[in-house]
Amino acid sequence: MKRSFLFAAASLALLGASAAQTGPTASSPAVLASIKTGAPTRMVYELDARAMVFIIPATGRATFTVDMKPDSYAIKSRVRTTGLADVFVNYDMNLNASGKTSATGLKTTKYVSQNNDGKKNRRVEINMTDTGFTMTAKPKFGNLGDPAATAEQAILANDPLTALITFALEPRAAGTDPCGGPIKVFDGRQLTYLHLKRGNANLVKLKTPAWNGQAIECHVTMDKIAGYKKGESNNDTLTGISGPLRMYLAPLENGSHVPVKIVADTDRIGKVTLTARTLRFEPLVTASTGTSTGGGR
Repeated sequence: MKRSFLFAAASLALLGASAAQTGPTASSPAVLASIKTGAPTRMVYELDARAMVFIIPATGRATFTVDMKPDSYAIKSRVRTTGLADVFVNYDMNLNASGKTSATGLKTTKYVSQNNDGKKNRRVEINMTDTGFTMTAKPKFGNLGDPAATAEQAILANDPLTALITFALEPRAAGTDPCGGPIKVFDGRQLTYLHLKRGNANLVKLKTPAWNGQAIECHVTMDKIAGYKKGESNNDTLTGISGPLRMYLAPLENGSHVPVKIVADTDRIGKVTLTARTLRFEPLVTASTGTSTGGGR
């Protein structure tokens, strides 16, 4: 995708539990099923990225607030880089997504991306239905790729935020690969499938600010389906990354599989590590309830 590694990888880690969790201890209803039956929930998430440019650290942070109600959801996110990272990955993005909630997943109806990079400062807006989509970009894209994504392809995907949140939240069927996927992402121009497979048969002991316990190691590869330059489609590599992107999922007791650490070796700035800093659920107060309801893991 024509995105910085920070944005692409940060979007993979979108779910929470409060403070530093220590692994699942008891079974509880799946989070989407609980929301659908009347427990509006807010998810708050922060992700830190760190790399070394020569001997100087380059950092970034992504924040996400996800409000989910029985029939709808709304996501607000900001992704930005700090320090020398601005030289290599110049990002300060405000992102918003909204759509429909079900017990089995989330589905995009609207997505807005505003990049404040001091260059094009492009704003992209997508409106999606069951049969097609409209996209407005200011300034306009020079082209929509060769081949361009079709309506039939786009409606099977979600925007970047929704696609990756629903990946984390969707319940896994018994006996299936917990890495899940594929993750189908459409950003208004580029249509991308992220494929995940188990990277280690054994659980991995992992300690981050937001998780202390067993994690599942998954390897991520990418199919560029449409919206890329001619000849780039069907290229199954993550641009600028040497070897597989390694993503570690924390299996929460609510049935979610949350990315809490992501590691990649990049061609430009070496090793990049992303870790979940803040992850939590909290009850969402709505006008119809007037009081805190549901929530929790």
